[in-house]
Amino acid sequence: MRVLVKSFGCSTSLADGAVLAGCLQKAGYRLVDSVSAADVIVYNTCAVKGPTENRMIEISKRVPEGKKLIVAGCLPLIDFERLQKEVRLDGAVGPAMGDRIVEVVNRVLGGEKVVELIQGKDMPELGLPRIQSNPVTSIVPISYGCLGSCAYCCVTFARGGLRSYSVEEVVERARADVASGVREIWLTSQDTACYGKDRGTDLAELLNAVCKAKGDFKVRVGMMTPNAAMDILEDLVLGFQNEKVFKFLHLPVQSGDDGVLKEMRRFYSVDDFKEVVRVFRSDFPEMTLATDVICGFPGEGEEAFGRSLDLIEEVNPDVVNVSKFFARPRTLAAEMWREFVPLAEIKRRSTAAGALAKKVALKRNQRWVGWTGEILVDEVGKVAGSWIGRNFAYRPVVVRSADDLIGKKLQVKVVRAFQTYLEGEVVG
Repeated sequence: MRVLVKSFGCSTSLADGAVLAGCLQKAGYRLVDSVSAADVIVYNTCAVKGPTENRMIEISKRVPEGKKLIVAGCLPLIDFERLQKEVRLDGAVGPAMGDRIVEVVNRVLGGEKVVELIQGKDMPELGLPRIQSNPVTSIVPISYGCLGSCAYCCVTFARGGLRSYSVEEVVERARADVASGVREIWLTSQDTACYGKDRGTDLAELLNAVCKAKGDFKVRVGMMTPNAAMDILEDLVLGFQNEKVFKFLHLPVQSGDDGVLKEMRRFYSVDDFKEVVRVFRSDFPEMTLATDVICGFPGEGEEAFGRSLDLIEEVNPDVVNVSKFFARPRTLAAEMWREFVPLAEIKRRSTAAGALAKKVALKRNQRWVGWTGEILVDEVGKVAGSWIGRNFAYRPVVVRSADDLIGKKLQVKVVRAFQTYLEGEVVG
């Protein structure tokens, strides 16, 4: 039987999807790339935001009759009521199913409707087979769930509380990946900085252990909350000093106003965020800083929003992911409807924040013009003959070549800067 596995959303979801595909292929299923060619469609979904959920629903509704549809991932646990009302489905399961997906597909093909909506408690083994879309990059979940209770977040309903893999399990996965030819390892989680708090270890210890693995590879550390980073800040910075670690920090602030942060149930202040940034930049002046900002959280007044703009101008992040607030099912923020900011105002604020973010990003990227150094090509470009490589700060550098450059290291010179990438010329 032919199966299509398609994943959406965050890097953890993509990692989950790679395992679903790998386990199904090992069980004898033939993987295909289109709905038309498939007997069974497995959509590994995301529903972190309202528009994302809408997209998942619309894609699922387009599956033709006569084909079996299994909706996996976060959506079934976040809004199953809507899913079963609007979508003709044969199965609905949560995230991180691992090799259990094989039994689910077998049962669906046997004519059973399978619904297993148990909030994540277990974790699939890291050694399960995977089908990776990129031979250069391996996404390694280091934990599932988190320790937060953000007022706007619905992902906790799907992913549950913190469950960390052991240091040994992650290191073994990294060693196997490097041995197979992987050149980049992404350590991913809902909050990488809270890794190990359930095991008596931490991210710094894990980072040091992974970097001791033999081989020529780089490590990208995923998103971390400022409060969890503060707890291990000194050791974390020491871990980032290893040359194998990309000098890339994804530290979501969400708001530049302490009052809004408190209502969001984010356990840090604006000054905490700025302190983490200061300490990292003091050791890594050319590091790449990415952050996230939500516009229009309930009760966010014009002055509070203005403080978010002020923070962007003060800190000058290299990347700002700007989001509009959307009330998600069963969250505390959804109950704050009396304080909802009008949709038109949310759109205006997100437009203003996005424009500022682009301005700051271009300014930050222009500092790289003239830089010469090494990049690792890890992605095919959008234009024919173009390739995307990353330098030590995980900056995307686009080069052009008729040759296949995936996985190669190149010496380049940056000749132009754009808002989201740099353009380089190969010099050696």
